[in-house]
Amino acid sequence: MNSGRVIGWPTCDNMHHQWLLLAACFWVIFMFMVASKFITLTFKDPDGYSAKQEFLFLTTVPEAGRLAEEKHFPGELKDEGCAHGGHSHLLTPVLRLEGGGHDCARRNEPTGKMLGDSRPIQPLVYLERLELIRNVCRDEALKNLSHTAVSKFVLDRIFVCDKHKILFCQTPKVGNTQWKKVLIVLNGAFPSIEEIPENVVHDHEKNGLPRLSSFSEAEIQKRLKTYFKFFIVRDPFERLISAFKDKFVHNPRFEPWYRHEIAPGIIRKYRRNRTETRGIQFEDFVRYLGDPNHRWLDLQFGDHIIHWVTYVELCAPCEIKYSVIGHHETLEEDAPYILREAGIDHLVSYPTIPPGITVYNRTKVQSYFLGISKRDIRRLYTRFEGDFKLFGYQKPDFLLN
Repeated sequence: MNSGRVIGWPTCDNMHHQWLLLAACFWVIFMFMVASKFITLTFKDPDGYSAKQEFLFLTTVPEAGRLAEEKHFPGELKDEGCAHGGHSHLLTPVLRLEGGGHDCARRNEPTGKMLGDSRPIQPLVYLERLELIRNVCRDEALKNLSHTAVSKFVLDRIFVCDKHKILFCQTPKVGNTQWKKVLIVLNGAFPSIEEIPENVVHDHEKNGLPRLSSFSEAEIQKRLKTYFKFFIVRDPFERLISAFKDKFVHNPRFEPWYRHEIAPGIIRKYRRNRTETRGIQFEDFVRYLGDPNHRWLDLQFGDHIIHWVTYVELCAPCEIKYSVIGHHETLEEDAPYILREAGIDHLVSYPTIPPGITVYNRTKVQSYFLGISKRDIRRLYTRFEGDFKLFGYQKPDFLLN
């Protein structure tokens, strides 16, 4: 009997240890499952912050009482989404937001996530553009190059689509003809872009596009404050080359006044070699634009100067808080984004963009400026420096030094 008890105790002791070990394993597994669930819930949404979030006042923030009637401005939302790659001659500023940054896997995502109130968060690249404008506008050293009065000249450049609460500022030589077609269709003048005759697009008596200047002061302010507002930019020097070719070389729309009235006026004042009998050269054009006293000729040329004056003079980006700034170099991504943000992507599409047409061509720029004095190029840059800095274009040192 005694020997049986001695043999039995070790067996019970082993079973007791086995049960304890099994219970410990189950406890470890249970704790691991709880911890994993907590981690999943915590990091499932990279845009979910526990910290207090603030708004970036990049555009006019609507008052609570008017939210129902006003169009959403994407730039108002604080976004820490991911920026997508740009082109080498475009500068990408670092946007520092108050809520702190985070790493994100949603690279090159065309539109942002949806917040709880169904408003899309704007991709970081578009917020960076607006933030850059805001910072440059604050730079006192650039004030003369970045600020302008919201005059009738500016209001004449802004086209209105009341039906969809959109304002579009015209910046010639940056694909504006196609944007005009989009607005013409939205305003109901034609059922589709393909049916718009080319001679109607720029005929403001027939295209059904009212200018902002045609409204009363109160109506102007209401639209500026509540409508979706955008315009498109392009490398400033490449835009000047495009304007020169279009108006003085090819002149596809047969506008004889450019060659017969404006060109002779530029040649008389700015041609160095008075015995030269050729038509206007790009060098003449550069010397005219870079002259600090160019305005007396501008007054003679009237509204025709819209094809080569600065974006600042055309659209007043420091005075008007735009919702989106598109870039010609990234138009394939920017055009669909603008349509979505304006809430019209289901109604109209931007016309097909020919391959390579929006790519910055440094070789072309170099060839056009070849032989032009550094002094004249530097004076030209001085005038357009505000455009380069406001919209993140690199200073063309390859031309200036």
